[in-house]
Amino acid sequence: MIKRFARPRFLTGVLVIVAIFTFTSWGLSQRVVAVPNSTYENLKLFTDVLGIVQENYAEPVDAKDIMYNAIRGMVKGLDPHSSFMTPEEYNDMQIDTKGSFGGIGIEIGMKDNVLTVVAPIEDTPAFKAGLLAGDKIVKIGDKWTKDMALSEAVNLMRGPKDTPVTISIMRDGFTEPKPFTINRAVIKVKSVKYKTLEDGIGYVRLAQFQENTTDELEKALKDLASKNNGRMKGLVLDLRNNPGGLLQEAVSVSNEFLDSGLIVYTKGRAAGQDMTFNADAAKSQPDYPIIVLVNNGSASASEIVAGALQDHKRALILGTGTFGKGSVQTIIPLSDGSALRLTTSKYYTPSGRSIQAKGIEPDIVVGETPKGHIKEKDLEGHLAAEGEPEKISKAAKKEDKKEIENIKAEPAKPGDEAEDIQLKRALEYLKSWYIFKSITQKVG
Repeated sequence: MIKRFARPRFLTGVLVIVAIFTFTSWGLSQRVVAVPNSTYENLKLFTDVLGIVQENYAEPVDAKDIMYNAIRGMVKGLDPHSSFMTPEEYNDMQIDTKGSFGGIGIEIGMKDNVLTVVAPIEDTPAFKAGLLAGDKIVKIGDKWTKDMALSEAVNLMRGPKDTPVTISIMRDGFTEPKPFTINRAVIKVKSVKYKTLEDGIGYVRLAQFQENTTDELEKALKDLASKNNGRMKGLVLDLRNNPGGLLQEAVSVSNEFLDSGLIVYTKGRAAGQDMTFNADAAKSQPDYPIIVLVNNGSASASEIVAGALQDHKRALILGTGTFGKGSVQTIIPLSDGSALRLTTSKYYTPSGRSIQAKGIEPDIVVGETPKGHIKEKDLEGHLAAEGEPEKISKAAKKEDKKEIENIKAEPAKPGDEAEDIQLKRALEYLKSWYIFKSITQKVG
């Protein structure tokens, strides 16, 4: 198990309401950079406006509030995943890393400048209240969300346990916004869930990549093996609707199944941001067949794991195309206790694929992306896919898509075998592998 990574530690998750991940200090390169004259001219313009506001605004203004708002706007314009955090927000983010926090349990993003639900998190108040992926959040309490920053929406929806928050939702079929009053709870996201599907075939669901995900995964796999006479015949690794998390944990999870070779590498502009992560021959799992389940909600760290196992031919990827977040965010603490979450590099699969705005294409396509769900390429200001124009035609997308099997299936709650066509199909493929193997051995 990999536990020896040098700092920095990276964030790789989608911007979410209750699934922001961890941090460590980032040593910025101490280069002397020539600043163009135009930069100084623009800074003068900024200080001029600051002076005018402080002297002439109708009411007194707090200088720190002005600066925070200015920084927030500057960073917000870069891409959907870069942001500025006040000291309070930064502290909340560090608490979130532990997988326990106060809130309602949804992931959010911006689509067409509207705050949109990416997915409700299982077994949370939002999930139980009936919020759906694709819901447009038009109002939180008495505040309209038009032009609202994601961080502000996060703060409004968070609060002490058992306190209510009312969210007004628009969705297909609604003639006007519908209010949902939801009682907040302490959201404890369990990173790993597991069970035996059939004799010798295990099922492990990773909900997100937290600090202890690899440890929990090892315990789950060990328990599954012990319950199946000490030996597993196959595994379904479910990464559907997993929004990501720590790069370190994505690497160490991949390392559980790979003997050697490249897992992922990152490339950035600044010195020290080009990093390579390899399997270290410490894998704990034998070479049983693996099928990884993915969908459009599988993002970032999930895509690292799926891409690594796919490139090394260690697993079949089954489901629908993933979210397509191929950028890495670094948390940079600032002098007053605030922090900057900045996109500093892109990550690449072992074969050199950048999945930014593309995603991982499954080997076996089962199902289709539900209407209203959003992907990285739908987020405003997203980084363009490498080697392609910012806008890609539908025809080009269709030509680039390789499918072994395409079965239209309504998505089910992950792990619900009664209605989960993707899980049923994965189980069938694993069972078929042993049937064909026995036939081949008899023929040989």
